Parts: sequence; C-alpha cells; structure tokens
Amino acid sequence: MTPLPSYRPKQLSLGPLETEILNIVWELSSVTVKDVHERLLSDPDRELTYSSVTTVLRRLTDKGWLACDRTKRIFYWQPLVSRTEAQTLTAYEQLQRFLASANPDVVAAFADSLDSTSLEQLEAIALRLVAVRKAREEQQ
Repeated sequence: MTPLPSYRPKQLSLGPLETEILNIVWELSSVTVKDVHERLLSDPDRELTYSSVTTVLRRLTDKGWLACDRTKRIFYWQPLVSRTEAQTLTAYEQLQRFLASANPDVVAAFADSLDSTSLEQLEAIALRLVAVRKAREEQQ
C-alpha cells in the first residue's frame, strides 16, 4: 500500500497538456524543453511551439509538480512526486470531496450499490489497513 505522501503539490488539478507533459517527465525522469518538445512532436499531426512547452513546464513547477535545475545554460525538470504518489493524492482528494459533499444516506446508498467483487476488494482493503496501522503502532 502506498502511504499518503507528506509532500503535496500546491495545486492538484491539471489541464490535459500539463498532464501529458507530466507523464513524459515521469517516463524520462529528467527532461529538457527539447526532450519534451521532440516527444510531443513525434505525432505528425501535432503542432506545439517550443515556448508553449517551456510555459507548461514552468506552470507545473509553479504548481509544485516539478523542480527545475539549471546546469550551465540548460534547464532540467524532475518530478517532485512519483506517478504512484500522484495517483494516491488524487484518489485521496476525490474521496475527501465525496465524503464532504455527501450526506450519510448518499454514502450508504453508494456502498449498498457495490457488487460482490467490489465488496471483496473493500474487505481486502480493510484488512490491509488494519495491518498497516498495526505496523505503524509497533514502530512508535
């Protein structure tokens, strides 16, 4: 089970191009604008300027998703959270929004609508949570 990361980007919501570029950064680990631009333009139907890629990389940095380092005249971007951590954060935020906006009857109706496979998954999750919490208590 992936624990909830202690670091969280300032803004979780991303646009489609930001998401696409972040996926490229995750794939390559460290990128330059040129790396991303070439990857995006590998699709012959794609038109995107070099400066647009730079803008999106800077925006992802401002939102807390990427770190930027400069070596001589070249800027390199690296992710501050892994893809798995991002998925965990997104799922956590979605669950919190659902629970905050729904009254107990809505949550109960949702839980009641789950099929047997989903219930088995929830039971497995509950068992995993018990094990994780027990291990955490033993460490303290």
